[in-house]
Amino acid sequence: MKINVMIAAILLVLSLPVAADWERPQESHEARLSELRLPQNDVGTVGFKPCGDCAYVTKRVNANTAWVLDGQKMSLKDFKRNLRRISDREGTPVTVVENLELEQVTRVSVHPVSSSD
Repeated sequence: MKINVMIAAILLVLSLPVAADWERPQESHEARLSELRLPQNDVGTVGFKPCGDCAYVTKRVNANTAWVLDGQKMSLKDFKRNLRRISDREGTPVTVVENLELEQVTRVSVHPVSSSD
């Protein structure tokens, strides 16, 4: 019995590095809040400019996309409502995380800069 448990433990430890290979590749895009276009509904596209001189890029979103403001996850509706309160849209950074395998955005994070910084 002890041998079976030991073998199972060894196999589990050896499988951990393999499990890390199963993570889907992701890419993060940075933009300014002033250059972010949000979808009307949970399923649609988000648009943003990855640089000041770049054209807008659109990426697909779905109901599983996480909408995060200052570390707090919320619905798209609440996310939009709270973004309206941010006055420094040029200086507020946005991170758009895309799952490259699924070609879908998994997370949109806005990181308001505090006025005391």
